[in-house]
Amino acid sequence: MISPSLKIELSTMPSKPGVYQFLNKDNAIIYIGKAKNLKKRVSSYFRKTITSRKTKNLVKNIYEIKHVIVSTESDALLLENSLIKKYQPKYNILLRDDKTYPWICIKKERFPRVLFTRKIVKDGSEYYGPYTNYKTINILLDLINNLYPLRISNYNLSEKQINSEQEKLSLRILKKSGNTLILGFHKGDIIDSNEILISENEYENNIKFVREILKGKLSPSKEKLKSKMNEFSEKLEFENAQKVKEKIQLLENYQFRSTVVSSKLNNIDVFSIISDQTHAYVNYLQVAYGRVIRFHNIEIKKKLDEPDNELLLISIINLREKFQSENKTIISNIGFENILDIKFIVPKAGDNKKLLDLSLRNTSQFKLEKLKKIQIVDPERHSNRILAQMKMDLRLNSNPVHIECFDNSNIQGSNPVASCIVFKNAKPSKKDYRLFNIKTVEGPDDYASMEEVVYRRYKRMLDENSNLPDLIVIDGGKGQLSSSIKALKKLNLEKTIAILGIAKRLEEIFYPNDPIPLYLNKKSETLKVIQLMRNEAHRFAITFHRNKRSKQALNSSFDSIPGLGEKTKVKLLKKFKSLKIISKTPDDLLIAEIGKSKTKKLRDFLNSRS
Repeated sequence: MISPSLKIELSTMPSKPGVYQFLNKDNAIIYIGKAKNLKKRVSSYFRKTITSRKTKNLVKNIYEIKHVIVSTESDALLLENSLIKKYQPKYNILLRDDKTYPWICIKKERFPRVLFTRKIVKDGSEYYGPYTNYKTINILLDLINNLYPLRISNYNLSEKQINSEQEKLSLRILKKSGNTLILGFHKGDIIDSNEILISENEYENNIKFVREILKGKLSPSKEKLKSKMNEFSEKLEFENAQKVKEKIQLLENYQFRSTVVSSKLNNIDVFSIISDQTHAYVNYLQVAYGRVIRFHNIEIKKKLDEPDNELLLISIINLREKFQSENKTIISNIGFENILDIKFIVPKAGDNKKLLDLSLRNTSQFKLEKLKKIQIVDPERHSNRILAQMKMDLRLNSNPVHIECFDNSNIQGSNPVASCIVFKNAKPSKKDYRLFNIKTVEGPDDYASMEEVVYRRYKRMLDENSNLPDLIVIDGGKGQLSSSIKALKKLNLEKTIAILGIAKRLEEIFYPNDPIPLYLNKKSETLKVIQLMRNEAHRFAITFHRNKRSKQALNSSFDSIPGLGEKTKVKLLKKFKSLKIISKTPDDLLIAEIGKSKTKKLRDFLNSRS
């Protein structure tokens, strides 16, 4: 029941964009949300039609509602994001990341150093990143250091420091000679031939090219180096030209190793999302100058059964902020309108579609890797996730924790049998498997056999007061399903247990009183579990059927041996398993088991048979 005070707050809430906060009785914020229409959105939480257990639990704890009006939906989105980060409410998704990612820094100093760092210091220095892949940073820094001579010492190179008398006596780092500087370590007044002479202006020019490379733009450096190589060639300085050519090859190799998507695409963010009942998986690609210059994956645990569009929007805001992206175009598998002054594209073809497909492949792979780890580390979460997915895919009222699957087996009506296999928490429970000999059906009648077996199984469970399954799966189409439902009706269980049939040819899922079958995605985990159950039931039934036929054939052969009693036959069967083995067994071994007289009778029979 909604309290009178909450009713008043809901009735007076404006129909405008804004942000709302739910507080509990301790005055703590438990949820923060945004809305295009505050009144409509907040009222939706208190509808009687809400089925989500998580949402019901949230509403139960709401004691007070606060709200703030903003100008646009985009403003509401940004305010919601900042408030969630500040208050970290219990029911909101928090994209936490405990990792401290590395950056590449161009220090604000004379002759700036270019270095790797994990700390951002607000001293005017430039920071590029963060990078999620250490290999990328190492490749970039190696490339830059090979292309341009940059100092590595943290020595103070200000004019005042360099011109002091004391520094003239110690030239380990730098020697000033007119407008020329020596970078690297140096002792004494003699210039080593291995040291590099470079002017301050040229050094600053090199730093400009380093900035372009860190932004993902390689062409300016390549053009400059080509011009320099041609210059050396014209002067017949072929050794220097070769050195420059090697630097061009370094750039081209780096570009080749980068994921090239299309030279037409520039300054684009790509986001894709894939989710299941409990988690969502998001991939982010940043594209500059036709290449992917950054990629990042995140896993999100759902708090209130949030839809994919909400989760993706949260991810877009947080990841763009983390990676300092100001790109005005976003490609994604979900579209948004009039949000954050950004152009959203959901492509259907062309280069943009190829880029989205690349992101989706990364998302799928990331999800697969996460699920494999969960299966090993947290099997309970793995099974709960599959059961929740099955509940949704099969339109069930609850998670199918206990499932039973039935299959018949007979050849031309002989030795008809059936199997019932049991899955608990999406895994086989072999101790609960059951086999049935068909007792009341004459001839090959699958429908009647299925009715008999289902009736016998659940009649016994009712008599023994056993726990009934959440779901029954019948191997077969409409006919087998209808027969099974007849059996359940006799026991008044047709509304107690969910039941469905699976037809082999097209893997159609049939429901009671529904002529249109359900077709699940061939790659879905739900279909894989059902197929596994169906195959297991078939294997179990057919193995039983074969054993029964073999035993029958064996027994009938033994029955025709004159002079052998029942105990002797059992003794031989236990020891030698089959007539084929017995026929190849030496007489002395048979005599040791059943005596000389019986062995002679057995051997005479086998010889006459052959």
